[in-house]
Amino acid sequence: MGDYINQKVLPKIMKFTSTRPITALKNGMMYTIPFIIVGSFFLILGSLPVESWANWMNSTGLVPYFNQIYNFSFNIMALIAVTGIAYEWARAEKIDPLASGITALLSFLIVLQPSNPIVNQAGKTIVTNSRGITGWIDTGFLGGKGMIAAIIIGLLTGWIYSWFVKNNITIKLPDSVPANVANSFIALIPAAVLLTGWGLVYMAFDHFAHEGMLQWLYQVIQTPLQGLTDSFGGVLVVSLLITFLWFFGVHGSAIISGVMTGILMSNSTDNAALFHSGKALTVANGGHIFTQALLDQFGTVTGAGITVGLLFYILFFAKSDQLKALGTLEIAPAIFNINEPFLFGIPLVMNPVLAIPFMVVPALSMSLTYFAIKLGIIPLFNGIYVPWTTPAIFSGFLVGGWRTALWQALMLAMSFAVYFPFIRTYDKTLLKQEQEKLAEENKEKSDTATAQA
Repeated sequence: MGDYINQKVLPKIMKFTSTRPITALKNGMMYTIPFIIVGSFFLILGSLPVESWANWMNSTGLVPYFNQIYNFSFNIMALIAVTGIAYEWARAEKIDPLASGITALLSFLIVLQPSNPIVNQAGKTIVTNSRGITGWIDTGFLGGKGMIAAIIIGLLTGWIYSWFVKNNITIKLPDSVPANVANSFIALIPAAVLLTGWGLVYMAFDHFAHEGMLQWLYQVIQTPLQGLTDSFGGVLVVSLLITFLWFFGVHGSAIISGVMTGILMSNSTDNAALFHSGKALTVANGGHIFTQALLDQFGTVTGAGITVGLLFYILFFAKSDQLKALGTLEIAPAIFNINEPFLFGIPLVMNPVLAIPFMVVPALSMSLTYFAIKLGIIPLFNGIYVPWTTPAIFSGFLVGGWRTALWQALMLAMSFAVYFPFIRTYDKTLLKQEQEKLAEENKEKSDTATAQA
């Protein structure tokens, strides 16, 4: 089974995950993370659901200013993503990436249809915002709502821009011209073609579909994808795939997160908007169960496989010297959700004895959490993004309050219960091997001493 997977299955998976689109998507989405964290911080400060805190914040008059930072950090995720994806595509092709990223950003804005069209008495369509200002764009698509469009536009723009430059379909200036001037002219032809092309796409959707491309993509692709992932089946598949890949030594967390981040971040953004609006954070109001928080705080907390249960056993019950040494080494990393010492030291990778709990624990944790939210035992996650290194319990409190923190502690306790019989068996095996090795070494020393005598 192992040989078949290593020879037939994993090479195809690795080939897929190392393709230019997936690499650009994975790396490009990473640019959104620091800004989402900053926006989440101000969302927490401005919308903390504690009455005394809310009253004090309102009295200071700071809430509108905090909301401004939140809106233009957390809520422009699609703009950052489309720029980052095209940037990373061009960078991988070893051409000037900044111009590619800017071209993708402008392309996204070109196909962004204005919001709230109004037809005046002369029959002319104009667009105004609440203050009567024309040319108002729909800012809703700058965040998670426009994420699928950002991915598609970023990938296509990065690919086409790179093709033009690699095939020398550019304006070339003499070597005497400064590099910054020459680079701007290199971008001229591919940028002109791309911006014109996306303009034609905008015209086609506006004329034939009577709606913007982003709205169409949101309804036809993104909404069904969010619904598909936001299900028990989606939760189960994602949780199992991560540990399945890790079992064979492949970084499952990075691969699956790279593919899923766009959808999960969109779900998180919807929840954050609902949380910020003051409406009840429920599925009925448009909230989502499967967000980035479910994966980070209940799927990979304390590391892939939720190995805190292993750590607890090793610290208090282990008999073998190998496990004891690893337990001491893993204490600090586990606090910040890093468990490579266990993955490659125990090892969990390619270890058939521990394979079952390694895959079952995160699947069980995420599944139980899914149903706990569905049944109202714990609330929907508020959409706040906390770094994956945030310690357990504290991270649970940030994304869902004290009930979520308590539930997270319960899932960590569950990990110990599931791992216990398997790690105890493995511990006995290691202890027996160590005792046999020690006996063999003592026998060799005794034989050597006898021979010398």
